[in-house]
Amino acid sequence: MSAYYQFLDRTVNPDGTVTSRYCSTIHAQGAWNPHEQHMAPASGVMAVELEQFAPRAHMRIGRISFDIFGLIHFGEFSVNTRIIRAGKTIELLESEMQANGKTCIVARAWRMSTQDSKHIGGLEDPAILHPETYPLWTGLRRWPGGYIHSLETRADENNRTGKGIVWLNNDLDMVEGQTTTPFAHLIGMVDTANGIVPRQDGEFSWAFPNLDLQIHMHRYPTGQWLGLETVQQYGEDGIGLTSSVLHDIHGPFGRSEQILTLRKMA
Repeated sequence: MSAYYQFLDRTVNPDGTVTSRYCSTIHAQGAWNPHEQHMAPASGVMAVELEQFAPRAHMRIGRISFDIFGLIHFGEFSVNTRIIRAGKTIELLESEMQANGKTCIVARAWRMSTQDSKHIGGLEDPAILHPETYPLWTGLRRWPGGYIHSLETRADENNRTGKGIVWLNNDLDMVEGQTTTPFAHLIGMVDTANGIVPRQDGEFSWAFPNLDLQIHMHRYPTGQWLGLETVQQYGEDGIGLTSSVLHDIHGPFGRSEQILTLRKMA
């Protein structure tokens, strides 16, 4: 199987909601639990649905927020997508993943009008080096699961616990038999940020799963390589934060945040 998901069917409901059904493959398997999907490809397949839903010329997604309700069931699931705030220049889409009668993830995306703003354009986040300048890295293989093993990784040799730069790529389609856009390909790896510079050496004494993934993009991403310039911080009351500047091979295109629940492991 050369894709994260198999497409089963799609229904356009009378209220305009689109329901798509999928089945995950071994490549979407999670790292915390072999019986769940990894959030990265799960967010990628939801990005597919959001990007394809009633597309409009001169508008693009500028922000996606994913809230993780619990275990992301491995196997068959459905994604229901709809507009919850229509508008001429901004509109809010919602996509909900369900499996076994339960909500797994709710995503909301702001689609925004575009126009030429080059005369005032300017960025503060500097570009990082091209992925080919960093050596191959196998450090991510400390994590189990089919998703992690689908990735090619390169990393800065100066990385440390809590901070570093990692480039990611994979050669899989997001959905079997469908062309994967650069947007879905790259969004489908962003959640990996939480595992690349864990703030713990050796065996983990604390688990740190994220409850959400927030992505803001000042530019639509392109290409196949995702660069993560990531900082992970732990608070003193059981809550942490993973923050990343997101890069493609042309430079920074946005930022992501993940809130973490810190849990002492047995």
